[in-house]
Amino acid sequence: MTKKEFVELFGKKAELKTKVEAEKLTKAFIDTLEEILVKGESVSFIGFGKFEATERAARTCVNPQTKKTMKVAAKKVAKFKAGKNLLEKMNPVVEKKAAKSRKKSK
Repeated sequence: MTKKEFVELFGKKAELKTKVEAEKLTKAFIDTLEEILVKGESVSFIGFGKFEATERAARTCVNPQTKKTMKVAAKKVAKFKAGKNLLEKMNPVVEKKAAKSRKKSK
C-alpha cells in the first residue's frame, strides 16, 4: 500500500470530509513519531505495538562477492515490535491452534 492509498483509507475510516485533512493528520502523526525516534525515545501503543530507536554497534563483515572484509559504522535504527492484539488479528488461525494445544497438554 502506498502512502496515498493509506491516506485515502485513513480519511474514510476517520470520516474526514477531505483528503487534505487526512493527509494533514497522517503527516502530523509521522512527523511526531519521527521527532520522538530521533530523540532516541520510544512510542508504545498498548495492544498495537512499540516503535523504538536503538543503536547498532560498529562491526566488520565480509562482502560475499569480493570476499573482502568491510567495516560497518555504528548507527541508529528504528524498530517496531508488534503487540499481542495486532499479532492475534494477523494470525487468527495460529493463535487458536496454540490455545487448543495448550488445553490438551494440561
